Amino acid sequence: MTGSTRSAAVIIIGGGLHGSSAALHLARAGVSALVIEKNYVGRHASGVNAGGVRTLARHLAEVPLALASRELWYRIGDLVDDDCGFEQHGQVRVAENAADVEALQTRLRTMTQHGYTHEAWISAEDLRDMIPAIAPTIQGGLIAREDAAADPYRTTLAFRTKAASLGARFLEGVRVDGVTHDGGQWRVETDAGTYTAPQVLNCAGAWADRIAAQWGEPVPLLAISPMMLVTLRMDHFLDPVVLGTGRALSFKQRTNGTVLIGGGRRAWVDRDAEWTELDFRSLAEGARTVCDLFPHMRNAIVNRGWAGIEAAMPDEIPVIGRSSRHETAFHAFGFSAHGFELGLIVGRIMADLITTGATDMPIAPFRIDRFSDANIASIPSKKEQGE
Repeated sequence: MTGSTRSAAVIIIGGGLHGSSAALHLARAGVSALVIEKNYVGRHASGVNAGGVRTLARHLAEVPLALASRELWYRIGDLVDDDCGFEQHGQVRVAENAADVEALQTRLRTMTQHGYTHEAWISAEDLRDMIPAIAPTIQGGLIAREDAAADPYRTTLAFRTKAASLGARFLEGVRVDGVTHDGGQWRVETDAGTYTAPQVLNCAGAWADRIAAQWGEPVPLLAISPMMLVTLRMDHFLDPVVLGTGRALSFKQRTNGTVLIGGGRRAWVDRDAEWTELDFRSLAEGARTVCDLFPHMRNAIVNRGWAGIEAAMPDEIPVIGRSSRHETAFHAFGFSAHGFELGLIVGRIMADLITTGATDMPIAPFRIDRFSDANIASIPSKKEQGE
């Protein structure tokens, strides 16, 4: 590429769902972005996650964004001309014992105190009526009846396709090596040459800390690799997504009958080599949880497993917003294995910040400078968040 094709109004580093969503929302605002992706769109976290459209059990800081994003999900077909496999059957976090009941009741009280009503208690009897295959020992749970699920890779690709149709450009297979500010322009050095733009957005996922460090904003990012399993097709037995409380679990049956099993269990990962290896001992623990909750799953046949590469932050919430050091640089990364549902609203937030300098969403808790030495001690724990 030569001449004007090497410049853009905005350069987005990373073509996952958040980068592609930002490109789409910018295009809808009349701003053509250039998205630079080192692999292909949806290669890592965005295309290989559990696909949960989940407001249930969110960190309190994320709840307003999750609720706003869910409203966009309800109209996903209007946004990207594809329903993205969206299915709305609710999500439920189940209690296996008295300790789980107490934890979920505490969570419910916290949500009520903050004025949120989208999470509700479901009795053991009602839960078993909803999911007859679940173990009879289940003691109830928290349910978000308006939650849903979608196909992650299909969704990410739909955002890329729609954004491109409106003027966004995507460079795939191009690796960013450095990003510097010079004379009012950002210079993005890649293995395919230099690209320039007056504004830049860091959506580089598990590699985003390296971009931030170049801007003088080091962050304690950890590359993680959540594992997923999928079974062969089974007779229909489940509509809502089931989450664990005391034990890690994300469990759903897809339309084609296969069962998707996750829950955040982690593979071994080398982000430089973009390599993962499944931890079969941890997967076996997850399988035991599945069989305890759904005894008939002892007869299920696992078809395959995989793991993506994702960025986790110490407080398990993302970095969203303007750079603390550069007026024309922005961040959206570190979604800690639960960023899929948020992708729609985060793209809109970033487009608003870039085009107008402001957003109507409460993003102060996600500022990048919360990890400075002066601020790190004030980060609340999950226990303090009622989780």
